Amino acid sequence: MKEPPRLRLLNCATLAICSMLFFLVYATLFQSNDTVFDSWGYSLPKSRIDVDADVPQEFLLRRLVRGDDRVEFDSSGFSCHVDVHSEVCIENKPVRIYNKGLTVHVPIDHHQPQVKRIVKPYARQQDETAMRVVSPVQILHVNNNAAIDPPPACNFTHNVTAVVFSSRGFAGNVFHEFNEIIIPLFITTRHFRSRVMFLITDYQHWWVQKYKRVLSHLSDYDVINPDDGSVHCFPGAVIGLKYHDHLALNITDIPGGYSMFDFRQFLKQSYNLKTNHVSEIRKPVLMLISRRNTRRFLNEDEIVEMMEGVGFQVTTVEPERTSNLDEFAEVVNSCSVMVGAHGAGLTNEIFLPNGALMVQVVGLAHDWVATNLYGAPGKPMGVRYLEYKIEPEESSLFDSYGKDHPVVTDPESVTSKGYYEYRKVYVDGQDFKIKIERFKKTLVEAMQILQTSSPFNL
Repeated sequence: MKEPPRLRLLNCATLAICSMLFFLVYATLFQSNDTVFDSWGYSLPKSRIDVDADVPQEFLLRRLVRGDDRVEFDSSGFSCHVDVHSEVCIENKPVRIYNKGLTVHVPIDHHQPQVKRIVKPYARQQDETAMRVVSPVQILHVNNNAAIDPPPACNFTHNVTAVVFSSRGFAGNVFHEFNEIIIPLFITTRHFRSRVMFLITDYQHWWVQKYKRVLSHLSDYDVINPDDGSVHCFPGAVIGLKYHDHLALNITDIPGGYSMFDFRQFLKQSYNLKTNHVSEIRKPVLMLISRRNTRRFLNEDEIVEMMEGVGFQVTTVEPERTSNLDEFAEVVNSCSVMVGAHGAGLTNEIFLPNGALMVQVVGLAHDWVATNLYGAPGKPMGVRYLEYKIEPEESSLFDSYGKDHPVVTDPESVTSKGYYEYRKVYVDGQDFKIKIERFKKTLVEAMQILQTSSPFNL
């Protein structure tokens, strides 16, 4: 006898509900034994990764090491990784940091070889200009019985890992501060769950104050200024910061698998940002980044009037307003669109809500840097990107050199002479007089995107 359709449907529904209940009970009973495997081929119970403050230092340090470097780390407790951007040394032995923070002393047994290594802990090794102002840190693996002066005694003894990095380089430029210090610091230390202490060489008080919220959310301890001359002792150390790419995190190459989404969530927590998605902003707010020295908008008032005509509530931001990052991050987070000429100010897209837009005005010879420094990084942030590429007549170089000059007609002939020539002409020597009706089309497109925006179509 055939089972009635309604009864079959009821039996199927009952079976589905029972299966779901079984799964939930199973997960509840066994979640304490859940084991997490990361991209480093190392496992640890998930509960310990999330909440246990007693995760061994060796495990946390080992997650920063890969390949042959890990073999060396496992055998000696020390390894260094060098690439084009950064040099990072990991030490799983007690260290003594002294001489104004510029010497890391590691005692070794008499049968071990003595090693001396110099590291400049800043993630722009390929740039001589930046590295020229970064102080070297000397790592010494020395037998205490050797015929040299022993290191001084510890003034302070700490029970967490030291992380040594420089706050100099190109600090003072917000792009470089995030690109070479803040994001690398997150990549290197987030999985420590704040159980690290930062020792900042080339210590600059203004920089520490500017980023105090970031520093305090990555470490439970006050930062150390090595210039006080004290000797600080730690159970281990990381000297230098890991770097991935321009304003980027490579999720497969980070302990814990953190993504740009996780970094943005970290910033939201650190700066107490309220707006999660652009759809939460009732009337579209547009932030226009106003420059005062180079790459200025020569007809800025006309641009603002046009933007307001499109339907935006416009707020114009000048450089001095960006100096207080605690307040400025909140302002950016309340905006639907950010508009600006190529430059460091566009780095603040990192604080925009999900689904917001960044419109970059791309000057002559700015194509590659515009796309790679600010355009491409936006997508992993959840920020949409539009580009307004100027015509030659919109550049001040058109009037300065004439329409037939190679500066206008063949920028590659200039950029091929090197960075400093490129910078002199196209970065420091170029302003813009925007064609209002032409630019308006881009802003109308931005408004249309916002009007169809939804938390579900990122």
